[in-house]
Amino acid sequence: MNPNHQSWLRFLAVAALLLVASVFIHNHTHAEELPPRDDLARFPTQLGEWTGTDVTISDDARQVLGPGDFLERVYSNPSAGAVDLFLAYFPSQRSGDTIHSPKNCLPGAGWTPVQSGRIRIPWGNGGRLVANRYILAKGLDREVVLYWYQSHGRAVASEYWAKYYLIEDAIRLNRTDGALVRVITPLAYQEPINEGVSRAEAFARQVMPLLGNFIPR
Repeated sequence: MNPNHQSWLRFLAVAALLLVASVFIHNHTHAEELPPRDDLARFPTQLGEWTGTDVTISDDARQVLGPGDFLERVYSNPSAGAVDLFLAYFPSQRSGDTIHSPKNCLPGAGWTPVQSGRIRIPWGNGGRLVANRYILAKGLDREVVLYWYQSHGRAVASEYWAKYYLIEDAIRLNRTDGALVRVITPLAYQEPINEGVSRAEAFARQVMPLLGNFIPR
């Protein structure tokens, strides 16, 4: 490694430490003030032709997630199948209660990622959501997973950018609240992957315009 490269890495390390120190000092001297929001339990159970049924989140899962507001709900559509929606809102991420990356949990319960990437989903009036896309398999079962991070009117797929914006918003807005949005749909036997992805996309487009009431800008 050449000396210039080493100097650049040291500069980045020092800058990162200074930034983290600034966030620590700022967050421990100012209480966060959050805009009003609706509880996730009030998220609509009817989305077009989709009808939702709540799924109980276990105490063990809540303990892993930490303090926050959580919702898991399975939506069914007679002509399109089923979709599992999970919303997790964290009012503060100061004390280590940060959003857990789903990619660390996806391989659980015997599921194995077989494809991964990003997907761009147009919605609303010119809006465009970039989400993570995973295809999981367990035996003959397969499912499509979409997820993204959302805070302060901003949706991103990258967990690294999500952490960057967490630091930026802590300094600029004195806010560390944020959310994870996850959509899962099972693939029927021999159903083409693109059909499941299209189903998850269409559902995400139904969800996106409503999130502002529950995940404040």
